[in-house]
Amino acid sequence: MAAGKVAAGDVAPNTRRGGDIRVTLSPKTVGCTSGFGGVLSLAPGDRVAEHLHPHSEEFLHVVAGSLEMAVDGSPVRLEPGDSLLVPIGVRHRLVNVGAEEARAVFHLSPLAPRPELGHVDLERADGPGGDPDVGGAP
Repeated sequence: MAAGKVAAGDVAPNTRRGGDIRVTLSPKTVGCTSGFGGVLSLAPGDRVAEHLHPHSEEFLHVVAGSLEMAVDGSPVRLEPGDSLLVPIGVRHRLVNVGAEEARAVFHLSPLAPRPELGHVDLERADGPGGDPDVGGAP
C-alpha cells in the first residue's frame, strides 16, 4: 500500500457530538486497517458529548488551548503538549475550559468490527450531522 496523505481542510467537519471533528486517516480515506485518526477543534466552552468506544483505545494529543477530559467522571486537565490515553470501554467527555479555540489530534485503535459499533453515545449532543465517517475500504 502506498502512503496516503489527506489535508484536514479537504475533510467535511463532523459536529454531531460537538466541536469540529475531522477524520483524516481511516479505512475509507486511505485504506488503513488498524485504526483511524484525525483532528478536532473546540470553541471556548464547547464540548464533545460523553461517549465510549467498546472496541478501541483513544489517544489524544493537545496542540493548542486548554481542555478537560472527564474520564469515568474524573477531570483530567490538558494543556498544549499533553497526551492522554482513554482505555477501551471508558466513558469520556472533552470540554474546552480555556478562552481560546482548542485543537487536538486523535487516534483510535483497533478498529471496531463495523463502523457503527465504534461509538456509544452516553449523552445527547446538539450538533448537526452524522457519525464521523470512518467507513470501509476506499
